[in-house]
Amino acid sequence: MSPAPSLRSRAALLWLLAVLLMAATVIYQRRTGPTHPLRGTVTVGGKAVAYRFIRSEETVREARVALPDPGVPATLVWRRFPVQEAWTRQAMVREEKDGRAELAGYLPKQLAAGKLEYSVEVGEPGAIQRIPATDPIVLRYKGPVPAPLLLAHLSMMFVAVLVGLRAGLGALFGPEAPRRLLWITLACLTLGGLILGPFVQKAAFGAYWTGFPWGYDLTDNKTLLMWLAWAAAALVAGLRPRRSEVWPRAAVLAATLAMAVVYLIPHSLRGSQLDYGKVKAGADASDAVVTGR
Repeated sequence: MSPAPSLRSRAALLWLLAVLLMAATVIYQRRTGPTHPLRGTVTVGGKAVAYRFIRSEETVREARVALPDPGVPATLVWRRFPVQEAWTRQAMVREEKDGRAELAGYLPKQLAAGKLEYSVEVGEPGAIQRIPATDPIVLRYKGPVPAPLLLAHLSMMFVAVLVGLRAGLGALFGPEAPRRLLWITLACLTLGGLILGPFVQKAAFGAYWTGFPWGYDLTDNKTLLMWLAWAAAALVAGLRPRRSEVWPRAAVLAATLAMAVVYLIPHSLRGSQLDYGKVKAGADASDAVVTGR
């Protein structure tokens, strides 16, 4: 086989591996984190009932909590989080949705970054089961983000992950640092994370940036860490190959490792949270949002 086809085959294989790694990253991010739906199965009256309870909702509507009708009554139990107040109890009603019967209850709208904690009690008196059986579910409200803005932000971040992983694989298995991929990754992180990301944050929670040095938002800090790692790699690698590619390749690998570590941390941990105490004291809602909670 000639060298050119061999190089093309290796490049295609590395791209395929990068795509698979990115897909695994996306699936992991969708399945983890405090805002993704909580899924599980509970047995009620000898019947298995699969539930999917939401943990995120927009400020423009009530949050619908529903489960397949188990044939027994259910009650939605909730209160503001983390306010130590009496629990509100609401009987869930039978509704038809997508051709199946459900029991549904509705949590009231909250301000951006406001949170409610809730659980569902199922069964007749004397045989009530609480879902979940341990701690209540915490649901956070966010402002609506324009679809084009959110799509552009997510697209840039996904491309950054894909190209960044491919750059790391190229640095690991190639003779020199893949500079073109490095600079594409940095550009996508800059646009998606540092430019579009703050606009998404502003629409959702009322502030452009809540990470270092003004706050403790973990998502913002993760984005900053990734950007700094790739910016440092770009400074080390430069624009043209060097006599020794040891340090440029090492810099790209370090940046890829930093990206991998960041994406192993579930999304939306230690994010924005409304301080109901400040709101009660008369503070504007935009000034009552704290981070790192």
